[in-house]
Amino acid sequence: MIGDPVRLKTAALLVLLGLLTMLAGIGQLTFWAPAETVTASVPSDTKAAPLTVIDQKLIALHDGPVKIKIQGEGNFIVATGRPDDVDAWVGKTAHNTLTGVSQDQKSLEVASTDGEATAPSPVGSDLWVNTEDASGDLDYTWNPPAGGEWSLLVASDGTKPAPSSISMTFPNNATTPWAVPLIVLGIIIILAGAALPFITKAINNRRKGDGHRNGDGFGGPHGGGETTTLPVQTPPGKTEGRRGAGAEGPSLRISAVAAALAAALVGGTAVAAQATSTPGATDTSSSSSSASAEGKAAPVMLESQLQRILEQVASTVDAADAAKDAAKLAPRVDKMELQVRTQNYKIRSTVSAYEPRMPVRATKLQSSVISTKRDWPRTVFALTQGDGNVVPQVLTLVQLSPRENYKLWGSAPLQPGTNFPSFPVPRDGTAPAAADDKTGLAYSGNEALGILGEMLTTPDSPNRSKLADGQSSPYIAGALAYQADTVKNGTSANFKFSHTPVNNQTVVLRTADGGALVVGRLDFAFEGTPKAAGDKLILEDDSAVFAGGKETTTGMVLNFAESVAVYIPPAGSADPMKLVAATRGLVGASFK
Repeated sequence: MIGDPVRLKTAALLVLLGLLTMLAGIGQLTFWAPAETVTASVPSDTKAAPLTVIDQKLIALHDGPVKIKIQGEGNFIVATGRPDDVDAWVGKTAHNTLTGVSQDQKSLEVASTDGEATAPSPVGSDLWVNTEDASGDLDYTWNPPAGGEWSLLVASDGTKPAPSSISMTFPNNATTPWAVPLIVLGIIIILAGAALPFITKAINNRRKGDGHRNGDGFGGPHGGGETTTLPVQTPPGKTEGRRGAGAEGPSLRISAVAAALAAALVGGTAVAAQATSTPGATDTSSSSSSASAEGKAAPVMLESQLQRILEQVASTVDAADAAKDAAKLAPRVDKMELQVRTQNYKIRSTVSAYEPRMPVRATKLQSSVISTKRDWPRTVFALTQGDGNVVPQVLTLVQLSPRENYKLWGSAPLQPGTNFPSFPVPRDGTAPAAADDKTGLAYSGNEALGILGEMLTTPDSPNRSKLADGQSSPYIAGALAYQADTVKNGTSANFKFSHTPVNNQTVVLRTADGGALVVGRLDFAFEGTPKAAGDKLILEDDSAVFAGGKETTTGMVLNFAESVAVYIPPAGSADPMKLVAATRGLVGASFK
């Protein structure tokens, strides 16, 4: 029998043990809880380099906001771009890449790559979705501009070392899996300690009751006579006799308490396991989503980037048009558009009445066609309208390499009564097609421009039915009428016309219905030769600027550049192609 003092001391010890256990669990959630954030820094002995890349895996290492502190000398920039864009821009330049966090979470892991000692300044590159400019130091909170993976580029001007003092503060993912089990276990031990005096007292009372019953003749000697006790067979492992049976009651109760404690511990561990496995499930889903995103190429830019680029292009063209200075076009205009505007300025400098080119506007972006072709050259289309644009115009922007910016290659007004084709939304991007590839299309891009060139050259072309409306198309009808009038009025000369596609400036992007829009250039040559000796050909003032005179008895050649856009229906469609946009500009004239 357990005495009252022992019983009370044991109960007190259990209550104290329970309180300590519960306090330990509470402490893990409060004063012993891990810090909410961890900060890791670039080691001080990191080799200097002109560029520093913060890898997308490091940015996405922890859920939640990431704070970046950068300290350097002078001005520097932090640019956000897709990982492949950042890598392409860095190229062969020596650089440091921040790839991860050390095991003690105090240092950032750095991989150094040797290479070229300098790079161009990254400021103003079209590859960056956004940039942060700073001088001396910058506290920067990373927020992804859109879905998908992103990297950061840190640099000064490309010639000086990039800032080397960089620290990143992440949310701390450390967990306290034993906190809840310890609290639950402590409560159970306290309850067990509080109940122990009552349980043992009840056991002792029961034993006393059993003894009284034996004295009354229910199990012991009666009246002093002899009693024969039959042996009781017990299962193996069980204690024989009433003493063993009497001891089984407390044993069972102690086992019950132990089972309760074990159940609480297992239950608490299950809760903790669930808490720690949930982020893992989220990470798996995130990885799956990321892998899915990688399976489909991301658009080469966000729509916000396109808007910014268009504004810069429009501003550049405006300044050049106003000054009639082709040199001002160089940063943002190239190929056909550069040639046509340059020659337009030349004519207008001599012939004041000559009509200027249609202005380029970015104020009203009606449609964005953004390619998913991630290698270079890259192409996007934009349908814009603004002051001076009687109708919307299709702009073709091309980026030849990672370190070059997009330039305007061509502009063409939308044909009256023509709808611009429907394309996938900008965030999904548009798949490109090679100019000679007709997979899934009624015609390849090269074939489409070839048919258009043939129709413009030959009014009775056998392919006339392949292009919608034939001669009733405003541009086609106007070109054919111009050629016919020239032949009719030039009775003393023979004329020849040709419209030839320039294949290396052809771009094809697929439309939402499975078709495609091909944008390209045709070279329009207009030749005239006198029919008889002494016959003269008289040039217009604009042509005379290039030819160096107005009259010739030997013949002449006028050269025009034509910017066109043709919709190609998907394979199997009975619909003809449609001329969506077109214009031409005089680019040269010479005497034979």
